[in-house]
Amino acid sequence: MPAPDEPPRRYHRPAPLFFEPPAGQADEEHFFALETITDPHELLGRATELAVAFQAAADRSVEFQAIAAAQLADPRRFDSLPAAAIADRAGWTEDYALKMIEYGRELQRRRS
Repeated sequence: MPAPDEPPRRYHRPAPLFFEPPAGQADEEHFFALETITDPHELLGRATELAVAFQAAADRSVEFQAIAAAQLADPRRFDSLPAAAIADRAGWTEDYALKMIEYGRELQRRRS
């Protein structure tokens, strides 16, 4: 926590990458510096933390996909899309799109 007379810290998002790295660059894998951890206990702990965080992020992303699918399929919208069109946009099967639409509607009901 900063001292009372210190200005608050500002955190910046990384700049988006708008270019391809040079072809001659070595393609070393750097995954959250896990390759630099030599202690197996520490490696297991850190890798587990990352796996849990990524799974939570993936689960949350699926919820947002479902909500968006339900919104796009809402018949009250003038630009409502059929499940087949939503499936095409998301790279799903139509059956999966129907399940996601229903899941999204359920999530919307819970939030209201």
